Amino acid sequence: MGRTDYLDRLNDKQREAAMHTEGPLLILAGAGSGKTSTMTCRIAYLIRELGVHPYNILAVTFTNKAAKEMRDRVAALIGEGVDMWLLTFHSACLRILRYHAESIGYGRDFAVYDPTDQKAVVKNICKELNIDTKKFAPSYFLGIISKCKEARVKPGDFFREYGSGYKEEMIQKVYERYEETLKKNNAMDFDDLLLKTVELFERDEEVLEKYRNRFRYIMVDEYQDTNMIQYAFVKMLAEGRDREGNPRRNICVVGDDDQCIYQWRGADIRNILEFEKDFPGAKTIKLEQNYRSTANILAAAHSVIERNRGRKAKKLWTDAEDGNKIVYQRLDDERDEAGYIASEINRIGGSYNDFAVLYRTNAQSRTFEEALSRRGIPYRVLGGLRYYDRKEIKDMMSYMRLVQNRADDLSLVRIINEPKRGIGGKTLEKLQQQAKAAGKSLFDTLRDEETAAALSARASEGVKTLTTLIESCSMEKNNMKISDLYDLLLTGSGYMKALEDQNTLEAESRLENLMEFKSVIYDYEKDDPNLTLEDFMERIALLSDIDNHQPEENAVVLMTLHSAKGLEFPYVFMPGMEDGLFPGWRAFDREDGLEEERRLCYVGITRAKQRLWMTSAETRTLYGKTDYTRESQFLREIDRKLMEGDGVVEKKDKTRAAFRDGAASSTAFKPFDQLKYARQETKKKAAAIQRAVGESFSPGDRVSHDKFGEGTVVEATDKTVRVEFADETRKLALGFAPIKKI
Repeated sequence: MGRTDYLDRLNDKQREAAMHTEGPLLILAGAGSGKTSTMTCRIAYLIRELGVHPYNILAVTFTNKAAKEMRDRVAALIGEGVDMWLLTFHSACLRILRYHAESIGYGRDFAVYDPTDQKAVVKNICKELNIDTKKFAPSYFLGIISKCKEARVKPGDFFREYGSGYKEEMIQKVYERYEETLKKNNAMDFDDLLLKTVELFERDEEVLEKYRNRFRYIMVDEYQDTNMIQYAFVKMLAEGRDREGNPRRNICVVGDDDQCIYQWRGADIRNILEFEKDFPGAKTIKLEQNYRSTANILAAAHSVIERNRGRKAKKLWTDAEDGNKIVYQRLDDERDEAGYIASEINRIGGSYNDFAVLYRTNAQSRTFEEALSRRGIPYRVLGGLRYYDRKEIKDMMSYMRLVQNRADDLSLVRIINEPKRGIGGKTLEKLQQQAKAAGKSLFDTLRDEETAAALSARASEGVKTLTTLIESCSMEKNNMKISDLYDLLLTGSGYMKALEDQNTLEAESRLENLMEFKSVIYDYEKDDPNLTLEDFMERIALLSDIDNHQPEENAVVLMTLHSAKGLEFPYVFMPGMEDGLFPGWRAFDREDGLEEERRLCYVGITRAKQRLWMTSAETRTLYGKTDYTRESQFLREIDRKLMEGDGVVEKKDKTRAAFRDGAASSTAFKPFDQLKYARQETKKKAAAIQRAVGESFSPGDRVSHDKFGEGTVVEATDKTVRVEFADETRKLALGFAPIKKI
């Protein structure tokens, strides 16, 4: 590639944005306008043409998928091995905290609790406080706690912000205990990663200046989705000064206020609408040429979104042809609607992954799953992490997290009796009380000889095996691959054997899920041969549902409109276009509620590249209640010249009746095969590891290590060996390190 060939591929506005590098810059990038290309070319321009060191650039976005795509594109432009932070917000903050957590009272090896872990903490707190979780679910408390953290309301300030009644007092107690538990366990939740980083910057001016001096050029993707804490994070970094004391303010934000659809989870549209106010003298460049959709689709999207008042004026356009009109069908009920969509997919044919059904609520998915299954059409429901919420996966992740951080009481409580070790609820409660009284972690309490002696023979033996396993793996965590560590935990804990001994279909399914998790580990190791346990656990913790979308899977995608943001499909169906469903009735409870729903409709329409269908049902059963419906006001806002179908012209009941059941297929589609091969490989590997346990070594023995090569034993005990390799000397756990005599 020539010196500036990559810039020649940009249109005039994109090129202007890529080459504007000094001072604050707002890039208003409409849907499908090539914002990723613009951002990556801007990074390449900074490095290749202006000589900016990659070390001095920070680029943040929201999903791992978006970050990876940008990293790959930058690497294609400037080469591999670039030392640059191109990360998600959470990953960037996590990396900073790993270096500086001690400044705010945390150990650097703190754990990151995901939503399942958070619920476990709150459940325990509710039990301690005698709170009925049937009346007040853990998710209720966690939702309020998350909002408090986003608004920077600490437990002690809760009453001042929300008043002091019975319910508020209960929430304040749960919030207070929740924070105490996380701090005691040396753990943070996702909100903390952002909040604690901002607190770190506020408390430690030296740390803040370090990162201000490092990140002289800051780029923020999807700026319209930032919340108050993310806004504070980037604004603080952007206020650095050069050696002469002049403000750099080299911050470039890219976003589209028309696609701000996450206000319900903290996104503040004012961040992008008021960027010029926050950064006086900012330059604004609009990317309005669309490279994704046909002209009719763009016209339909604009006819909806232009009715919003709280937006910056812009209009997408394209050089593409008008294309097909938007098809609108009004069916009898939700079963007819699902049958019609399935029939259309069959009629058009081609690759199934070209089709997406985008609905407003998860509750709508059931009828589409049934309709597609009856016709033998493969589908995938995209709306959550694939396997990480399953018990067996959470158990093994707790084992791995305990190896990483032995002070993590939550993980230990989860697996202390998984598999059964004779430690019941009462015994565990006594152990927890003992640990609390001594001011120790639960793991350190279990290692105490007096504690072990007070347990039953079975429990004492089980605890000894568990603590030895965790200590040995912790010692070896930097000396072996994650997959080897996983094998040791899976076999050494007895978890795999316990499931195999059950010999049930449920146990078999759990074993296969564990093997699929092994394949996940292999995928990460393939991408990064030097992957550490800490890195792996962080990446798993930061995964999002969108990151699991695999376009190569030949299946129709079913997903909510919120999950669809950032994706595109040749053929898109938008069902449920009815007032009360889309827009939902809740939209009318807030002043700007309808505008956000309209933005969501705009996002849905602009996911379509070639064809778009919209459907509604005259009657719909939702949440067990059947009602007559009214066509969505968003349909009424679209220019009728852009639409065709039974929803626009005279109804044709006789044609719609044929869609009720369709050509039924008796064979339901099963999306995934189980990974039996991986399970067999794990068993072979586990057997080899077990055979290696018990081998003794003496000083002078020549050995080989899977990772460090050949070496000489210089010291040996009944638990460890010290080996001198070519470049270093390593202390290894006997029976766990992958070594053998030569």
